[in-house]
Amino acid sequence: MGDEKSSNSLPQQTPCLSYWQRTTRAFPHLFANQSTQVPPRVKYVVIGSGLSGALTTFELIEAGVKGEDVIILEAREAASGASSRNAGHVRPDAFRGFNAYSKVHGPEQALKIIANEKLVLEKVDEFVRKHNVQCDFNLTSTFDVCMTPEFAKYEAESFEAYKQAGGETSHIKYYEGEEAREKTRVHGAVAAYEWPAGSSHPAKLVQFLLQSVIERGVQLFTFCPGTAIRENESEPKLWDVHTPRGTITTEKIIHCTNAHAALLIPQLEAYVQPNRAQAHSLVPNSAFGAENVLQKTFSLRYSLYHFYSLIQRKGDGTLILGVSRSNPTLSPETLASRFSTDDSHYNQEIADDALNSFKKIFPDYASQETAHGEGLDHSWTGIIAMTPDSVPFVGAIESLPGQYICAGFNGHGMARIFTSAPGIAKLVLGHEWSTTGLPECFQFSRKRLSRLAEGGLPSIW
Repeated sequence: MGDEKSSNSLPQQTPCLSYWQRTTRAFPHLFANQSTQVPPRVKYVVIGSGLSGALTTFELIEAGVKGEDVIILEAREAASGASSRNAGHVRPDAFRGFNAYSKVHGPEQALKIIANEKLVLEKVDEFVRKHNVQCDFNLTSTFDVCMTPEFAKYEAESFEAYKQAGGETSHIKYYEGEEAREKTRVHGAVAAYEWPAGSSHPAKLVQFLLQSVIERGVQLFTFCPGTAIRENESEPKLWDVHTPRGTITTEKIIHCTNAHAALLIPQLEAYVQPNRAQAHSLVPNSAFGAENVLQKTFSLRYSLYHFYSLIQRKGDGTLILGVSRSNPTLSPETLASRFSTDDSHYNQEIADDALNSFKKIFPDYASQETAHGEGLDHSWTGIIAMTPDSVPFVGAIESLPGQYICAGFNGHGMARIFTSAPGIAKLVLGHEWSTTGLPECFQFSRKRLSRLAEGGLPSIW
């Protein structure tokens, strides 16, 4: 299986269920073809059935590829990975990452990275409306809440640098002091920034895409991981994808395996770092019920690496509380355990920290009595994929003609996949990189790997 701390491993075979997965167990293709032999030959093989794989497949079909020419391989049940385990945000960065991106990619690319995330929000909104996707998408705004003077200073410097470089700021609002506390309902807020963002039920979004492509002829094989890829002996331009239920000969392979990318692309082992993230669902008491429901989403930040994320679902009022992966208040043992692909369980210390911090940030919640059925409902983990330069790998794999990658989203996939997946579909169909509209720094290349080997930037998410 490989080292559970490495991206060269298969997904854990007994994963826990997220809130999103617990509420979509009736999806008819959850266990699609789980005991069926794979076909011996097909033109396109997409590996991974999360948002990246599902949307890439959808875009290929929309571009005219026949559904019968595509199969999707999934190591577990449909959409079982990070896409269905996140904290529910569709949240672009508006400026905060500009300085950090600039240090590695230069100001021009940093501007493009942030502009691309703003575009992703627009694309998700447009897609959901056009196709009437029942994924509880809520277009609203988000608060970046500075919980310390030090982080308020960091954000102010990032905002000013972004603005001076020509970044678009007209959609960003700023509050400080009492106004910030009043706007956000966060008693300890030093300052806050607000900009457009959204939230969704991510599993329902991915399942819509899978349902759509299956109806158009695509075959999804669950519990059927790609375990090895070898060049076909009789036809050197073709690839053999080995699975537990047969070998598929194919022309093109699209790797949408995120934190597990190095299993089939060994050259990525040093450049894709799996990382356990954790989120929690809470049933609100009266402090967050009825007219007190939160209308915005939140990132509550004590420092760059110590923060909490929060949304409240419009339909049932459930609060989804995420926790940063490098929280300095956690024990060294817990911090060390985050470098893993094991999503079979959650960490109790992280859950305790999340709930205690939530009560401190929102004392109104702590002051209200909690009845049976209210409070912490569920905790879960998901495995995200970090890259040394904090941006994804998208593009053709030059050393493996006919193979492509769309992975490494740094825990920020919902703000990147809705442009990255359409981009990879264009490349698979023979279009030039310039047609993707993606930042050039996203492009997978030998040159980029060589630069990363010399040292990059820790992820800023």
